[in-house]
Amino acid sequence: MTRGSQRDRDRERAQARGTKKGSTKDDGLTPEQRRERDAKALQEKAAKKAGQATSSGNAGGKSSDNKK
Repeated sequence: MTRGSQRDRDRERAQARGTKKGSTKDDGLTPEQRRERDAKALQEKAAKKAGQATSSGNAGGKSSDNKK
């Protein structure tokens, strides 16, 4: 008989997880605004990564000039 209560518990947990996912999507932005925000974030991330790559030089030991 314990199986029935476990099903109920699992349903409650699944329903609770479903409401959490829905709340993150609702940020009050239109899809176009969301795309612009995400594109800007990606550009900033790429610029930061490029800045780190140029400032560190070839410290990683890998070089694109060493072709055999």
